[in-house]
Amino acid sequence: MGNAISPCELIQGIGRSSLNPQDIAGHPALHRYVQEQSQSLIRIYEESPRLASVFATQQRWLLGHVGLAMHFRRDPNDRRKDLTVSRFIEVVHKNAVASRNTADAFIKEMLHYNIAEYVAGGDGRTHPLQPTAATIERFTGWVTAHLRTLDHIDGGNRLARFLERPDMLATLQPLVADGLLASKPVREPNQTFSLFIWLNNGGIVMDWLMSGINPDHAGLERIPTGVVSIGDFAKWLKLSRTHLSRKLRTAEELGSIGWLGQRGNSVMWVSHGFYEEYMIVQAAKLAVVDSAFAACFSTDRRVPPPPNL
Repeated sequence: MGNAISPCELIQGIGRSSLNPQDIAGHPALHRYVQEQSQSLIRIYEESPRLASVFATQQRWLLGHVGLAMHFRRDPNDRRKDLTVSRFIEVVHKNAVASRNTADAFIKEMLHYNIAEYVAGGDGRTHPLQPTAATIERFTGWVTAHLRTLDHIDGGNRLARFLERPDMLATLQPLVADGLLASKPVREPNQTFSLFIWLNNGGIVMDWLMSGINPDHAGLERIPTGVVSIGDFAKWLKLSRTHLSRKLRTAEELGSIGWLGQRGNSVMWVSHGFYEEYMIVQAAKLAVVDSAFAACFSTDRRVPPPPNL
């Protein structure tokens, strides 16, 4: 492993070819590409709402990435590196993603809904876990959506290379998880974005809002979306209308959203500031994926885990 790339090198950005967040955020057609990406993520949600709920909030999204990274980094010759309930709870706690109780409840829910499953061997809290095949398939869709966006930005061929070597998901995903955990823009976004990431299905809420924006309107101070009825929006998201309305009211008080006519019964707009917050996080996330891809496909070597993973 002497020639392996360290996690620190990954976090700093490996290779001169990887894009940085500024490169991505400054691309004149970024909104069109991110809109297509959002639509792809919405399709994943519609195909499997229960599975998509793994990434329903910022915290759950990171919990899911941690679990996948631990699964892919398991060593068949070293059971101490297995993904188990106790190890997962410890890693989540060390990375300040969630409390021990929240991590434990998350794993139990994943097992209950067949998003994760026990593997043969072991018992009790040492019983190893793994994501189900359906979970891996849906996460592969998440990866391909982001690689497609990066290819649009610089004309690259990341997606084609990944599709030729889908087995490299086992190396790529842990690097993505490392980068997300180390990214301040991703883990500490600005005010309105933070408001939504703690809402159930908050990521999908924002993807839906942004996917309905005409790219030609992205420069307006009040950008019209495709949302008209809060009730229909809540029903599609399988959320309580009362809960969604409360979050939207808070966002409205911040000046981040509003309605072109009667509240809740006309076209909703998002502020240019909220739109920029969303795009900053997307650019940071895409840069993490690109850096991970560069590390993974330039070496085709498995990268060792950082101390906490």
